Amino acid sequence: MDTAEAKRRVIDEVDRLAPTLLDVSHRIHERPELCFEEHFAHDLLTGVIENGGIAVERGAYGLDTAFDARVGDGPAVAVLCEYDALPDIGHACGHNIIAAAGLGAGLAAASVAASFGGSLALMGTPAEEGGGGKEIMIRRGAFAGVGAAMMIHPANHELRTFHAIAVQRLRARYTGAAAHAAAAPEVGRNALDAAVLGYNAVAALRQHIRDDERIHGIFTDGGTKPNVVPATAAAEWYVRSATVDTLQPLKERVAACLTGAATAAGCDIDIEWVDPVYSDMIDDGALLERYVANARHIGRDPAPESGRAKVVGSTDMGNVSHLVPSIHPMMKVAPDDVAIHTPGFADWARSDAGDAAVVDGAKAMAMTVVDCWTAGGVLAAAPDSG
Repeated sequence: MDTAEAKRRVIDEVDRLAPTLLDVSHRIHERPELCFEEHFAHDLLTGVIENGGIAVERGAYGLDTAFDARVGDGPAVAVLCEYDALPDIGHACGHNIIAAAGLGAGLAAASVAASFGGSLALMGTPAEEGGGGKEIMIRRGAFAGVGAAMMIHPANHELRTFHAIAVQRLRARYTGAAAHAAAAPEVGRNALDAAVLGYNAVAALRQHIRDDERIHGIFTDGGTKPNVVPATAAAEWYVRSATVDTLQPLKERVAACLTGAATAAGCDIDIEWVDPVYSDMIDDGALLERYVANARHIGRDPAPESGRAKVVGSTDMGNVSHLVPSIHPMMKVAPDDVAIHTPGFADWARSDAGDAAVVDGAKAMAMTVVDCWTAGGVLAAAPDSG
């Protein structure tokens, strides 16, 4: 079987699987689960994989909702599935599409793997929305022997890349002294004041950071009653920069803002930098070139990011990309003015356009896996990650 025939076969296989893939996407969308709690999605996906005749390790790498299904020997091409959701707004990042497209790509590619002596890893990676499931899996050996990795992500633009920058979460806890706010305010030390001053200090800092840096936070504790000076307060922050290297000095500046504000309010502060760090995304040129050609073959035309036609955020797929050649293209499912992580985008993730992305994403990735297996393909030049 030559490469062209293999690609025709994986396209046909995705078409055959399409009713199942769309059912999977819809059912995951209907039952959004937060990070590390994706038991329904885990069981649904692994059940379909097993029904396809592929053995799958459930609860892989010590994570209850991770899975790992392998076909063949040698350096594997990894297709990654995400399936966690967001609080309150469900699948507003479209992870139901990611899961179903990855499932389809893996099953379709597995159907021709033997013809090329190909090796495939179909992985379920939980907790992308803040839990760093992929980084945990990296540390536990999931990517040993993996030569390339890929996934697609729904968006409001058709793009070759996701402008994913490095990020680390920060938790700030403030401790002051309680007092009656009317009877004895002079003996109080207002922890909420410390948190608010810290917020304003970071707001002032934003004027003096790089264009590719972002800082945003919320209050998670602000006291109990207005007539009691808050003895405790808390906030959570995301600090982002273009790369892991440029992230470190920005972290130090943010911590200085928060610490100085706590001192001004006469309060103590405990700053916790939450592990893991999400790295910036590095897209492999050869792998991306093949994906773009395959996407065009099925009628998609991923564009380079430019101006407003880009999606900025962070992902633990960035951590994978620092380990093995990787891609993370964006597939359009919503109008330009409907951004990810909004309630409107959650609706589009269950739309006809979302369904088309499931099928098209599965086809484009399955064909790209085939390219990795062919003589002289992109996998031939991939370094050994083991």
